[in-house]
Formats: sequence, C-alpha cells, structure tokens
Amino acid sequence: MSILIINGPNLNLLGQREPDKYGHKSFDELLKDLRITYDNIDLEYYQSNVEGELINRIQEADKEALTGIVLNAGGYSHTSVALADAVASITTPVVSVHITNIYSREEERHKELLSQYVVGGIYGLGVQAYKFAIQFLLSS
Repeated sequence: MSILIINGPNLNLLGQREPDKYGHKSFDELLKDLRITYDNIDLEYYQSNVEGELINRIQEADKEALTGIVLNAGGYSHTSVALADAVASITTPVVSVHITNIYSREEERHKELLSQYVVGGIYGLGVQAYKFAIQFLLSS
C-alpha cells in the first residue's frame, strides 16, 4: 500500500507560520511520526508552493498504484479551478485536509473548490487531520 501526501503553498512553513493556528511541529517532524505509526505502508510526500507543480504531481500520481492521496492544497483550495480540475480528472481517491477550521476563518476560505471532487474532507482538527485521512484511505 502506498499513500501520497501533497501539501500546497506555505505548508513548508509549518512549525514557524502562525503556530497558534498551525502548531509548533514542522511537517518533517509530523511525517516522521506518521511513518513510524504507519510503518507497514509507503508514505510518500510532496510539497510545492507552485500551482502548476501541484497539478503535475496529482496527474502523475494517478499513473501510480496508490491507495490514495491526502491533499492539503492550502490557499489553492479556495482559488484554483485548475487544481480542482486536476483532482476531478483522476481516479485515485483524494481526501482533502485543512489544519484549521476553514469555516471559522475569513469568508474567502469558506468555499473549497476541491470539495466536490474528493471522497471526503477533514478540517479544523490540527495536524491530526493527516492521520485521520490516512486511516480513512486504509479502511476504504
């Protein structure tokens, strides 16, 4: 089994960026913990701040034998029709995650363009959202 975690813009700053909202743990630390917890599966990771690179990786991922994709598209979740189209165009199941509760934040974050194309979404549960998304994909 193999699951790909894709993080979008600014998520490379976890642990530094607004720790009151996003926590003090870097994504590298979180990924290390996830790989220990799920040592029986291959957890791949990709991060980019560039929309086109995220789209390319999503399209490439559909050619791989993945159990699923955990996608935190960051701000692109609310603005990128192209990213939503990429998710819509693949058959690999995608779970969308947000560390913060997008519905308790600024109004422009209340609409997630990806939501109609993903199998489900997890938001507002901190970095535990990644673990819950992986658990869901493994149980599907």
